Amino acid sequence: MKARRGDVVIVDYPYSDASGSRVRPALVVQGDLNNTRLTSTIVAMITKNIQFAATEPAHLLINIDSPDGKRSGLHVTSAVSFNNLFTVHEQLVLKTIGRLPPPLMLQVDECLKAALGIA
Repeated sequence: MKARRGDVVIVDYPYSDASGSRVRPALVVQGDLNNTRLTSTIVAMITKNIQFAATEPAHLLINIDSPDGKRSGLHVTSAVSFNNLFTVHEQLVLKTIGRLPPPLMLQVDECLKAALGIA
């Protein structure tokens, strides 16, 4: 499945030690040109643990009670952690559940800059 930047997707997320995997939501952060031509994409983990979202510049809160949050397709208020980026093969992207609108994608860019130390 070809994902687009800003898609909220469900991925079969492999554990770093290759002992298994877990199905979880993620945000596609890779640019659309590479999503079109490559068989893998870069995503950021989405978690229900929102305790750092207010203080960590590399976390983005997605409040599902807001109009922008509703478009995400998430069922609970969550945080995108840009400290945990990973590359996943397109076959592990099971489905798209939503999409972040442009105002949130501007915040995504700022979070990526913070996570990668880009001024």
